[in-house]
Amino acid sequence: MAIVAGIDSSTTRTRIVACDADTGAVLRDGKAPHPQPEAADARSTEADPQTWLHSLGDAATGGLLEGVTAIGVSAQQHGLVGLDAGGVLVRLALLWNDPRSAGAAASLIDALGGPARWAEAIGSVPTPAYTIAKLRWLAEFEPVSAQRIAEVLLPHDWLVWQLLGHPRRRTTDRGDASGTGYWSPVTGEYRQDLVELALGHELRVPDILGPAEPAGHTPEGLLISAGTGDNMAAALGLGLRPGDAVVSLGGNGTIFAVHEQAVVDATGVISSFADATGRHLPMAGTLNAAQVLRSAAAMLGCDLEQLGDLALQSSPGAYGLVLLPYLDGERTPRLPHAAGTLTGLRAESMGPQHLARAAVEGMLCNIAEALDVLRGHGVAVNRVFLLGAAGRLAAVRDSAPRLFGVPVVIPPPGAHAARGAARQAAWALAGTPEPPVWELPDAVTLAPEGEQDLAVGNAVRQQYQAVREQFHPETAEG
Repeated sequence: MAIVAGIDSSTTRTRIVACDADTGAVLRDGKAPHPQPEAADARSTEADPQTWLHSLGDAATGGLLEGVTAIGVSAQQHGLVGLDAGGVLVRLALLWNDPRSAGAAASLIDALGGPARWAEAIGSVPTPAYTIAKLRWLAEFEPVSAQRIAEVLLPHDWLVWQLLGHPRRRTTDRGDASGTGYWSPVTGEYRQDLVELALGHELRVPDILGPAEPAGHTPEGLLISAGTGDNMAAALGLGLRPGDAVVSLGGNGTIFAVHEQAVVDATGVISSFADATGRHLPMAGTLNAAQVLRSAAAMLGCDLEQLGDLALQSSPGAYGLVLLPYLDGERTPRLPHAAGTLTGLRAESMGPQHLARAAVEGMLCNIAEALDVLRGHGVAVNRVFLLGAAGRLAAVRDSAPRLFGVPVVIPPPGAHAARGAARQAAWALAGTPEPPVWELPDAVTLAPEGEQDLAVGNAVRQQYQAVREQFHPETAEG
C-alpha cells in the first residue's frame, strides 16, 4: 500500500494527514500551533516563515510520515514572502488577513481605471487580502524593503521550496497564483505590468506547474507535488465536481463552485480563481455568516446550540419576522455601510423562537442570494457542501436544503485541505490524467422533501427579498 501525506499550513497551525494513496483513508494525523510573533504594529498580521517549518516538524512527530512516498502542501492563500536577489527573506511574511493594505487595494483599483479593468485583466478585483495589495502597501510604507524584494513566494510555494532543499527553480500552481492579483486565470499568464504598477519594479515569478506535475523530490527522495491554496485543496479533498458548490460558514461566508471556465464579473462581486485540477473556482463572499447566529444567541442569552433548538420551535417564515443580516455592512450584495434590519414585528412574532428562526433564515437567504450570483454568471450549482460548525446546527441543516433548493452535503469534520493536498500527492505519484477517486466517508446528504418543501423555501426567500428591496431598493433587479 502506497502512503501519501498532505500538509495544510493555516494562519494559526499546521495539520498533517497520512492517507492510503488508493482510497484516501486517513491512516494517521497530527497538528501543531504556529508560534505567534510579537507585532510592532497592533494592526498587523505577520509571521516568520521559519515558524511554519517548526510547526510542521512538531506536527509530524511520532512517526507520522513513516512510509510516506509523496507529500502535497496546502497553505493560506494570498500571503507575501518577499526574498531578495540571493533568496534571503527581506522581512516577516505579510499574511492574507493583514488589514493595513486596505488603502493600497483601493488605490490600485483606481490606478488601473476601476473594477471592470481589473476583472478584465485578472478575473478579479483586488481586495486587501491579495498579494498585489501588500506589494503596493510595502512600496508606500516600507520603500527600502520594497526595493530589496526581487521575488515573492506564497506560503505554500515557500514551504515546497524548503522541503525540496532550496532548488534554484521556484514553483507554484494555478490555484494559489490566481490569488496574487498579478496572474490571470483567464489567460494563464503573469502580468508584470501590474506588479510594476504596485511595487515599482518587476519580480522574478515562480513557474506554474500543472495539476499533477511534481515540484520535485526531497534530498531523501520523497516526491513533492505542486501544492496549492487552502480553498483549492479543500475542494480537492471534498471531491468536488462541476456543479458542486461549497458554502463555508465562518464569521464571514465563503461561497465557491467548480466551473469549467473563468468567470469575469465586471462588478467585482465574483473573484475568478483557478482550482487545483485545471478547472476554475469562482468565489463570492459575504461579510455576515456565523456571526449573525452568535449575535442573535447573545441577544437571546443562549448559546448556538440553544439558538438552533429555539429556531426549530418556530416554523418556516418565522411568523413574518425577517432579519436582513447586514450587521457589518455587506459585500454580496454590495452594501458596505448597511446595518442589520429586523422587521415584521407583531404580537404573534415576538417570541424568542421566531427571532432565532429569523436569524437562521436571514443568514441562509443571504448565502442563497450569493449562490444565485454565481448561477447568474453561468455557474451550475446542483449540490452544496456545507462547512463550518454553524452548518452542523439542526436548524441550519433543516433550512438549508429548502432555501438553497438543492441537496446539501454535510461532510464530517476533518482536515479537508490537508486531505486534498494528500490527494494531489497521490495524483502526482500515479501520473494519471485524473486524480484518484477518494470517497468522502460519513458524509450526510440532506435533500428538499419534494415540491412542497421547495415551494415553502421559495416563499421564505420571496419574503426576504421583498424586505431587502424595500429597505435597499438599489439591490432590486432592473
